[in-house]
Amino acid sequence: MGIFEEVGAAQGLSHAAAAGRKAMIRAVFFSVCLIAAAANAAFAQAPPSAPAEAPASREWQSLSPEQQHLLKSYQDKWNTLPPERQQALAKGSQRWISMTPEQRSSAQQRFGQWRSMPPEQRQELRNRWQQYKSLPPEQQQRVQQSFQRFRQMPPEQRSELRKQWHQMSPEQRRSIRQAPAPRPPPPRTH
Repeated sequence: MGIFEEVGAAQGLSHAAAAGRKAMIRAVFFSVCLIAAAANAAFAQAPPSAPAEAPASREWQSLSPEQQHLLKSYQDKWNTLPPERQQALAKGSQRWISMTPEQRSSAQQRFGQWRSMPPEQRQELRNRWQQYKSLPPEQQQRVQQSFQRFRQMPPEQRSELRKQWHQMSPEQRRSIRQAPAPRPPPPRTH
């Protein structure tokens, strides 16, 4: 008996309700994978998709003193950087400046994880990020909500979900990814 059945039985749910919960939790787990990929890819500053208009060059002097300090290693080559890269660096440095010390620490940890990944895994995450960004806003919102539900689960339950996900065949994972978003079970009446 898997964790889904155990939890369902402990809560007095029928087999159908437990199966529904299992489908919902799997969808949540998949959503978490997408969000995690999105977070890692966003932090790694993957090049943005082609904009409608090319961004204008950014002058070094237009950066704040704090940004110039953070980006000082780019100062000598700033004018040779593509405008997209200048904009990305300026935006990233501004985001860094606005972070709390805790957020910076967390970002440094994620960046270290990103750098330690093999190039193939980084590319896969970039692809997933692009896939997420191509979703309609309603679906992006569902993914974010699913991620929040997953984060609220106890660590043991999240660990069990990850284990079950890794034990699935590629076909099983694909069917979960393509399944429509599950609806939460109706409230129980006593």
